[in-house]
Amino acid sequence: MIGSTAPADARPASRTRRLLALARAETLLLVRNRAALANALLLPVGFVGLFAVLGGVGDDDASGQAVAAGVLAMLLVVALIFVVYYNLTTAYVARREDRVLQRLLTGSTTRVDALLAPALPAVVVVVLVQLGLGYAAVSAMIEPPGMANPVLVLVAALGGAVVLGAIAAATAGFSRTVESVQLTTLPAIVLILPFAGLFPTPDAISTVARFTPLRPVTELMGLGLTGTDAAGQTLSFVETFGAAGLPVLVLAGWTTLGVLAARRWMRWAPRR
Repeated sequence: MIGSTAPADARPASRTRRLLALARAETLLLVRNRAALANALLLPVGFVGLFAVLGGVGDDDASGQAVAAGVLAMLLVVALIFVVYYNLTTAYVARREDRVLQRLLTGSTTRVDALLAPALPAVVVVVLVQLGLGYAAVSAMIEPPGMANPVLVLVAALGGAVVLGAIAAATAGFSRTVESVQLTTLPAIVLILPFAGLFPTPDAISTVARFTPLRPVTELMGLGLTGTDAAGQTLSFVETFGAAGLPVLVLAGWTTLGVLAARRWMRWAPRR
């Protein structure tokens, strides 16, 4: 289980150094993977450029800001699903089948550290880099989406990454091989993506969708970028924190469920 007994040398400073060393190694692997690096750097610009060409933007400033914020939220959701969830599931399965996880656990590395090491580059180098590049591209090609509350934008990115990272660890337990990840991740993607709030839905469905894993991410992005809540009302900086209460609680709830699922189903030895 994830929360099993830690090694004897569990001092915070030593553990932090070990985690950073593992994360540095994972980052080097990411940087040396030219396809992954190109995806991290070129996807935001290409995604925004394609939307700007095909979607078009009205002349109204408010409309342009709303469209820009929606494109940025869509980019974040795509990054969370395919960069964090899919890629992390693949990484966990590959390291398990190559016995890397087993070797790490025979030393001073905890199970939590073994899971965090591949996740840190995916979150910091990819999600946050893509979000930054996406914001610059949206501002240049469409309209600056504003920044009503940058704290909530950061909470949306990190909170969504934590939720999908935990679900990735649980999904890895059901994946026998790296190739099978394409099938084992599909149910979660099909169930999560339609309710993420990227497209208009009937009111009844929208109410239920607010309690799905990624809908809080798009709501927090709307609050953080434009100060607009789920009902379409524009709020002040202070009011956005109050409106963020429910989305943050939903993210916390899914994080708890994801961690429990990972503890139950994550496997550390190769599947036979």
